[in-house]
Amino acid sequence: MKLRQSKRSRAKIKMALQGPSGSGKTYSALLLAHGLIGGDFSKVAVIDTENNSSDLYAHLGNYKVLSLQPPFSPERYRKAIGICESEGMEVIIIDSITHCWEFLLEYHSSLPGNSFANWNKVTPRQKEFTNAILQSSCHIISTIRTKQDYVLNQRDGKYVPEKVGLKAIQRDGMDYEFTLVFDINIKHQVIASKDRTGLFIDKPEFKINSSIGRQIKRWCENSLTLSELKSKVESCSTIEQLTSLFRENQDLSKQCQQDFIDQKKLLEQLTNQKHTQNGTTNN
Repeated sequence: MKLRQSKRSRAKIKMALQGPSGSGKTYSALLLAHGLIGGDFSKVAVIDTENNSSDLYAHLGNYKVLSLQPPFSPERYRKAIGICESEGMEVIIIDSITHCWEFLLEYHSSLPGNSFANWNKVTPRQKEFTNAILQSSCHIISTIRTKQDYVLNQRDGKYVPEKVGLKAIQRDGMDYEFTLVFDINIKHQVIASKDRTGLFIDKPEFKINSSIGRQIKRWCENSLTLSELKSKVESCSTIEQLTSLFRENQDLSKQCQQDFIDQKKLLEQLTNQKHTQNGTTNN
């Protein structure tokens, strides 16, 4: 055992996209992977449990596909992840992990005896599956189905039923295991329901594109979090330092642009005061 200095450059993002059928989880995951990998789709693999739906987007690039067939046991998922790692993949999209939980629920219901006690036979398998994701040497994007329902929304004076996503179909608390969780609605709009990167928290709804993947990549490679950037803004002692900091972190800087403006005004005031004092002294 040996202590070392913490380095985010060692981080590999473990994130989830959860939403109802038709919300664009697979397509969004591929766009994220494109940004994470710097455009080289040959290092991206999709573990496909959705009847080869990932092939619908083959026009995006030459990513790899591993078609996972039933039974969707945790052990088969772990083996698939291992194959992708051994083939040198850098981003793995697991589309989706819902099937694994549904398999375990069916397994649990088939066990004889006490239902509560039987969870002792299920939980270790779920835990090993989760660890395979968290301990992977690759970036991993997991998609999760959500239970569907319909609500009536008024549009042009008429009530129109619209599909909405509800609870994720996975074990309760699974979302806590990920660094980043995006919730996607049927209009393909996204909000971050969990964000330890600080990049998207409290951000209004947006649509995923490759630039979102690039932002996450920079964070993994030891870029600043939003709170860290704000702290650095306050410590800038010259406008030159402030300008350089803004340019080096352009995507994140836009989220705290007012902090840069306020700091610039403060530095300009301090500079003017210094010039005034020097002029008074010289007189």
